[in-house]
Amino acid sequence: MARELPFRDGNAGFSLILKRNCSISPAGLAGVFGALAAVALAIGAAFALAGAWLVLPFAGLEIAALAVAYLAYARRAADYERIELAAGRLTIEVAEAHRMSRYEMEARRARVYVEEDLVVLRGAGEELRLGRHLDAERRAEFAAQLQKRLQI
Repeated sequence: MARELPFRDGNAGFSLILKRNCSISPAGLAGVFGALAAVALAIGAAFALAGAWLVLPFAGLEIAALAVAYLAYARRAADYERIELAAGRLTIEVAEAHRMSRYEMEARRARVYVEEDLVVLRGAGEELRLGRHLDAERRAEFAAQLQKRLQI
């Protein structure tokens, strides 16, 4: 069941960024990948020197599969949602993968609806779903923060 939270436009300077919880930096991720690749190649080379040369190509396939998995992770690791309120305008910036979208709404006409799985912003003919990187508890905190800052 959705409930509506109205906006107040006099709260200039409000800004909130919602991001994924990434437990490792890009440099750390590259270091882990390099270490795993080195270990897999060393094991494959040892088997190849012992006469089981067919292990080495499979070690290469393992490294390639790991690289694909890391790239898929890295593509979404920097996703975020930025919500700003200034001068009566609500600005929402959504970055997903390598695509960035920017939306603007008049704060007086914007409405916030809290749904079970997302927080929905509705403006003049637009509807934005936010909070996709948050769990249910954090989403409730986000909605409460918006309500505190922006209610009439």
